[in-house]
Amino acid sequence: MRQTDALLDRFLTGLAPLDPVAVWAHGSLAGGDYQEGRSDLDLIAVLREPPAARTVWRLALLHARLRAEPLAAKLHCSYLAPGSAADAERRHLTWAHEQLYRRTVTPVTRRELHSFGRVLHGRPPAGLLPPVPDAELAGYIVRNMREYWRPVVSRPALWREDVWVDLGLLVLARATVTLRDGRLISKREALAELPRLGAPAEVVEDITARRYGDPAPPTEEWLARRAALTRAYLGPAIDTLVASYS
Repeated sequence: MRQTDALLDRFLTGLAPLDPVAVWAHGSLAGGDYQEGRSDLDLIAVLREPPAARTVWRLALLHARLRAEPLAAKLHCSYLAPGSAADAERRHLTWAHEQLYRRTVTPVTRRELHSFGRVLHGRPPAGLLPPVPDAELAGYIVRNMREYWRPVVSRPALWREDVWVDLGLLVLARATVTLRDGRLISKREALAELPRLGAPAEVVEDITARRYGDPAPPTEEWLARRAALTRAYLGPAIDTLVASYS
């Protein structure tokens, strides 16, 4: 974790002149399944005020200065302010995929912050974010599976890429457990859940090897087979999940 800690130290030092109210980690970094060099560094920073033009410029400069750091491309951060942090529909300034844009802080992220968020600086989430009701969390998960993930299954080219295979199956497993049991699980736990949900064993083994091992580069034949197996499983599995909890 040496590179991760060094990057977080530089980020917090660069952010300090803006006097943030709080900085939190969520996702794998907070949930105990972080893999250095493979996992994203998912952060939330709460600023004193909504970022005006000069603050946006300073944040862009901060992230630009970090670009040479190992793992910098994996650092994602949304910037909230106390007066607007409670609005789940609001789009907040966010640095991700090496650019600034605006996106919401989802009910899943908010629940993660309350359940196991890691405080890197300042106040804890409980004092700044309202709790996420179970109905709100479940409603968001069902909509996300129905309106985002189900249409994506119909785009064959995407499923030759590792990131889509990994996210698609892991999101399904995590969504299933949250809707069924009311709890959030890590990616490692989601991998353990997938065989019980009937996911293709070859694909689950492939994800596990790439996340926790050092496998050989895949062949074109395997990429095509993996894509077909994933799509054939994921489409009906999403349909069943959505029908069960709508």
